[in-house]
Amino acid sequence: MTSRTITVVSAGLSDPSSTRLLADRLTQAVRDGLLTRGIDADVRVHGLREHAHDIADAMLTGFAPAGLQTVIDDVVAADGLVVATPIFTASYSGLFKSFIDVLEKDALAAKPVLIAATAGTARHSLALEHALRPLFAYLRAVVVPTAVFAAAEDWGGADGATGPLQERIERAGGELAALVAAREAPPAADPFTLTSSFEDMLAGR
Repeated sequence: MTSRTITVVSAGLSDPSSTRLLADRLTQAVRDGLLTRGIDADVRVHGLREHAHDIADAMLTGFAPAGLQTVIDDVVAADGLVVATPIFTASYSGLFKSFIDVLEKDALAAKPVLIAATAGTARHSLALEHALRPLFAYLRAVVVPTAVFAAAEDWGGADGATGPLQERIERAGGELAALVAAREAPPAADPFTLTSSFEDMLAGR
């Protein structure tokens, strides 16, 4: 079975977090969508809450500490991204935007991305279209058509998604899975490929 890497970035500030819960549900939908296509998912999940101080340091110094660098490397190397943020004052959280700001400008170019957000009320649902989607369009990512927003009332008992929310989760997960499946897997490394030029080898470098 072939494999694709999915990196999940959750910007929830609380623990537990409805943003992380939504990200987990979306990740499962993507995993299911890949499995139906005969593809295994290598999932890497990162909560930005754990890296808040490192993100601030990276913005001030221009250098990412080791823990944050692991997150950045996973984002850059992923075949597809699931990103979820809480909505504050009609837009994505400052922590989420700060993380985006420490990425290299071309890090997300042509990368399939599923965007999602949470808030206490459905009045914030348009933030996905007037804030998150334009942000990722500017970064030249390929954003799936279905964005997923979850308000407090969208969650049923025992942290379960109600019907309409679950339908959006499954549809968006399937869309990302389709884009990821269509990407060519990176070629296997050739163990006989020279990593140094012939001139460098003669010079003993």
